[in-house]
Amino acid sequence: MKKRALITGITGQDGSYLAEFLLGKGYEVFGLVRRSSTINYERIRHIQDQINLISGDILDQTSMTRAISDVRPQEVYNLAAQSFVQTSWTQPVFTGDVTGLSVTRVLDAIRTVDPAIRFYQASSSEMFGKVQEVPQREETPFYPRSPYGVAKVYGHWITVNYRESYNMHATSGILFNHESPRRGIEFVTRKISYHVAKIKMGLANELRIGNLDAQRDWGFAGDYVQAMWLMLQQDTPEDFVVATGQTHSVERLLNVAFGSVDLDWKQYTVQDERFMRPAEVDLLVGDPSKAKKILGWEPQVSFEQLIQMMVEADIRLLKTEHNL
Repeated sequence: MKKRALITGITGQDGSYLAEFLLGKGYEVFGLVRRSSTINYERIRHIQDQINLISGDILDQTSMTRAISDVRPQEVYNLAAQSFVQTSWTQPVFTGDVTGLSVTRVLDAIRTVDPAIRFYQASSSEMFGKVQEVPQREETPFYPRSPYGVAKVYGHWITVNYRESYNMHATSGILFNHESPRRGIEFVTRKISYHVAKIKMGLANELRIGNLDAQRDWGFAGDYVQAMWLMLQQDTPEDFVVATGQTHSVERLLNVAFGSVDLDWKQYTVQDERFMRPAEVDLLVGDPSKAKKILGWEPQVSFEQLIQMMVEADIRLLKTEHNL
């Protein structure tokens, strides 16, 4: 009998890659989607006939309990969130509810229906914020620097709380920045790859960007979803940092992206105060040694390969859109 998995946030970047991965493992995959006038199935359109989409909302306790009761999955992956840090400053209460409090709704629905269901919570490197040590490990103290980071800390600790209080197989993956051609255009990596493609094709002449000195540990989302699955296959639930262990500045990202199409980023990039955060997170770099040792997980796609992949994908996208 096939294993069943329920993914919240299945229409997002991570949800789409995870759905693909689980289908490859022979799972029956269910995705929770909200009733909305602007549902975007673009990331899962190529597998939509292989997955089961069910209506529900992580903001509504009743619908979460009903969804889990109807599906009866062996595994639940909670990837749904207001996931853009910049937006969390303008929508702090909403971010706290959907990114933080909703984790409790999902956990309590599992506890009510079947506490043996295994649960994965998408924690974030943004929880480390004003970093207390470099690199960041599972034991590094949290010091979030945005409403998004604060909400993720709540989701992380409530997962630990349910694990310890109800003996649930509840695990958090502390994922560092992970990108792909499916990343939303508002995120800096995709913003850069998209604008590089537009500039290369003569559709734009400049890119406006914020802090060039911020440093991140960037990996490929397709690699990171495998780590999520591996966590739920362990006998004992534990939290894991998932990262490449390498850090790169936004300036380095610009250099690689523009360089992949033989352009000089300095000729096209303009720093713009509008894209600066009220409180910046300067240096994030994870220590994935625990994931490597226990899960046997290592990233397969390098930073340079990732950025080139994204630029090439955006060039193809723009060619299709503009019939070029």
